[in-house]
Amino acid sequence: MNLVALQTFLAIVRTGSLVRASAAMNVTQSTVTSRLQTLEAELGQTLVLRQKNGATLTAAGIKLRRYAEAMTQLWLQAKQETSLPPGVDAICNIGVHADLWAGYGTLFFDTLRRTRPSIALSVWQGDDSRITQWLANGLVDVAFSFAPPPGQAGQTLHSLHADRLILVGTEADRPIRHDPGYIYVEAGPDFEREHTAAYADADTAKLSFNNAGWAVAHLRQHGGSAYLPHRLVAKAIDEGELFALDGAPEFQRTCFMVVRDSTNAYAGDITAFLDRL
Repeated sequence: MNLVALQTFLAIVRTGSLVRASAAMNVTQSTVTSRLQTLEAELGQTLVLRQKNGATLTAAGIKLRRYAEAMTQLWLQAKQETSLPPGVDAICNIGVHADLWAGYGTLFFDTLRRTRPSIALSVWQGDDSRITQWLANGLVDVAFSFAPPPGQAGQTLHSLHADRLILVGTEADRPIRHDPGYIYVEAGPDFEREHTAAYADADTAKLSFNNAGWAVAHLRQHGGSAYLPHRLVAKAIDEGELFALDGAPEFQRTCFMVVRDSTNAYAGDITAFLDRL
């Protein structure tokens, strides 16, 4: 299978048409068409439906997309690791859930930068399902996630301290219930279930975010209240910018660090990091 053909297929997926894909890859449209036809002939399946207003994936194309992304990413990683510049002896690819970058992600990243300057670091942000996929495909070496991946050979799972989710507001006397400025911040199915039970009599929040950092930014600009990880708002509470609302129930969200067992160039650094925690 031709890697360029896969890259062309992904360009069609990203841009939504063969014309835009040819412009993005700086080749002629006939070249894009030829590469796609070669790929379809090799697989024996139609991957893309050509239409006047663009291109859409067939069922086979949707299935291929995931593998094409994994194969092209693996190729890029292989190129990186087989052509390391002088002074670099390893590459560590880190997958991090957006809400775990502040805290665990930055601490691990800064620790490696400080203790192992010969390691090149690459950080990828993704949700739990994408991080699990990256681990399974070997695209990341270390991951920080809220959902433990299914039992996978060659991976070691470390349970980290659970996130304390506390209700904070921009004023100390904001209501715990029926706050018109309350923001619902998604924090996984367990939090959703427990939050619903604890606030069964409360109104539905008019605002919601699936990113805790964005919710903090909104609070700072517009005011209100929200359940947020304590580690994320501790400094703002200490400085009087946000207030922990007394009497509100607290929740917890489990956190995990997953390490591929083949990650041996910095195994000692990972052990030291876990010992610090």
